[in-house]
Amino acid sequence: MKIKSQKDFCSGLMFLVVGLAFAWGATEYGFGSSEQPGPGYLPFGLGLLLALLGGMVLFKALSIESEGGDRIGKMAWRPLLWVVLAIVAFGLLLPRLGLVLTVPLLVVMVAWAGEEFRWREAVLNAVVLTAASWAIFIWGLKLAMPVWPSFAGG
Repeated sequence: MKIKSQKDFCSGLMFLVVGLAFAWGATEYGFGSSEQPGPGYLPFGLGLLLALLGGMVLFKALSIESEGGDRIGKMAWRPLLWVVLAIVAFGLLLPRLGLVLTVPLLVVMVAWAGEEFRWREAVLNAVVLTAASWAIFIWGLKLAMPVWPSFAGG
């Protein structure tokens, strides 16, 4: 069999492996039932869906011809490093700075990773995502996480 799209082959293989790994890891937890799902129910289902998606992309990569073999380009190190750094910073800073300062910091750091960074768009995204995060996690799900910085009494 000939690989007809390198990008689709690599991404399909990655989705397939990660999906199967998550589904396999979820078997360590109780499944429960559809009426009373256990902690392994959702990760198992999502893992299988991801693996199925990966299989479909992999099939496409092996069966549908693409122009020039759809080669994989050079590694985009700058965005990769900024996104990983932003995620690490979010995990370290959330307990200290709270949601209202950490989410905007994360959004600006990730926006900085792109080629076309604009302050106005980054700030607008930060405001919208901070409000949405508060509405979903604090108000909707009632998760116990700091909203305000610890030095401000949060």
